[in-house]
Amino acid sequence: MNSFSPMTLIDCIAKSYFANRYSVLMKAVASSSAQTQTLRKLIKSGASTEYGKTFHFREIQCYDDFTKLVPVVDYPTMFPYIERMLNGEQNILWPTIKQFSRSSGTTSGKSKFIPVSREGLVDSHIATGKHFLSTYLHDYPQSRFFQGKGIVLTGSYYQYNYPSNPEIADVSALLYRFTDTWINYFKALPVEVALMDDWEKKLKAIADVSIPQNVTNISGVPTWMLLLFRTVLAKTGKKCIAEVWPNLELVIHGGVDFAPYRHQFEEIIGKKVVYRNVYNSSEGFFAFQSTDEDSMLLDLANGVFYEFEEEKSKEVVPLANVELAKRYAIIVSTNSGMWRYRIGDVVVFTSLEPFKFNIVGRTGQYINVFGEELIQANADAAIAKVAAAFNLNVIDYTVAPSYFSNEQNGFHEWLIEFEVPPKDIAHFAKCLDVELQQLNSDYEAKRYKDLALKSAQVVVGTKDVFAKWLRKNNRLGVQAKIPRLSNDRKVFEEIKALN
Repeated sequence: MNSFSPMTLIDCIAKSYFANRYSVLMKAVASSSAQTQTLRKLIKSGASTEYGKTFHFREIQCYDDFTKLVPVVDYPTMFPYIERMLNGEQNILWPTIKQFSRSSGTTSGKSKFIPVSREGLVDSHIATGKHFLSTYLHDYPQSRFFQGKGIVLTGSYYQYNYPSNPEIADVSALLYRFTDTWINYFKALPVEVALMDDWEKKLKAIADVSIPQNVTNISGVPTWMLLLFRTVLAKTGKKCIAEVWPNLELVIHGGVDFAPYRHQFEEIIGKKVVYRNVYNSSEGFFAFQSTDEDSMLLDLANGVFYEFEEEKSKEVVPLANVELAKRYAIIVSTNSGMWRYRIGDVVVFTSLEPFKFNIVGRTGQYINVFGEELIQANADAAIAKVAAAFNLNVIDYTVAPSYFSNEQNGFHEWLIEFEVPPKDIAHFAKCLDVELQQLNSDYEAKRYKDLALKSAQVVVGTKDVFAKWLRKNNRLGVQAKIPRLSNDRKVFEEIKALN
């Protein structure tokens, strides 16, 4: 008579559950009416809110009505509503909001605060997480995912002086607390360790707790995963992660382009594993890599209504009208009350049946190689303030990442042309780095004790070095602009070669 071990039985039950989730997902992504149904449900939920009354949600009968009555907005437009919710008012954008996700800064502040409803947590973030896992298990039916534990590198909770004392945290921290109770069985980290706010102590604690366990999967931002791997190897004296966790099979990454990190992961892990990309933002969990191909599948079973703004024409279209190869800025209406909200990412669709895309950039220039999400507004403000403090004139500048290596952490390298350069360039760079931390909370987090990102470094540009580059590339003119922030070093190295 065959007998099952407890872990084998649990594995079978879990895989059966996720097979059902896979069916739900596939039915939704193949449905031509899924988005219409989602919009109707969202409008019904928001009709009695202040925002719904202001923009006449009860008059909306179809998508055309929605576009005529409800404006497309950015964060500064939404913030007055969000601020009232932070102060305890309800039924403003969504009937009830008790949690907020802290995200990277905008031109209007160091951090953004995105409302997260119970529906948003359960029906978007958590549901799409399950949908993602269902596709992995479908592709790898022999997976031993549920015969071990998973490490999730999360953010933290934050304290702000709002009278209603709302819960404010990184979205990953909210998810770690509010996932289904049964999923806790498969977590390698207790909540008190996962949500620690001191990253230096946190990495050591995670390593101590997880080293003895049978870890089959890990998820997080690549920089933090590499730091954990290094900490684990230092504590164990092992040569590679496979010697510590031989059953590690899945690495779930997100937040930044994984390409610069892949080789380092392969070396430090020391065995073949599956790498899967996920697109989980503060506003919602929207898409994920559903197969071993790079494109991400757009989840249509998560309570989010999607629109897309064509980059050149600025025409806003529903999902049904997108075309391959065009660049679109994403606009979402979510089950947390973010109505027709530009989230800032630019995508290109690679498939329309089902809908799959690649993230190709941001609506503004930015650097997000280490999870720092530094936008041009932050860089412009920081260099202006520091240059003024040093009584200097900056002619132009460009910034690029210096990538993580096995020997050292990455950093931002600035090439700046001054009218007259500072006498102490190292001191200038230090002040610039401090100001960037003041302006951007994600940059500040990555800079914590040099764990993920070292201090910014500055190269002094020679006279007219930027003009030389523009001239060489036939771009010299009154409207010519130097690319200020880049996620690769191509432009930086071209200019530096002329320095």
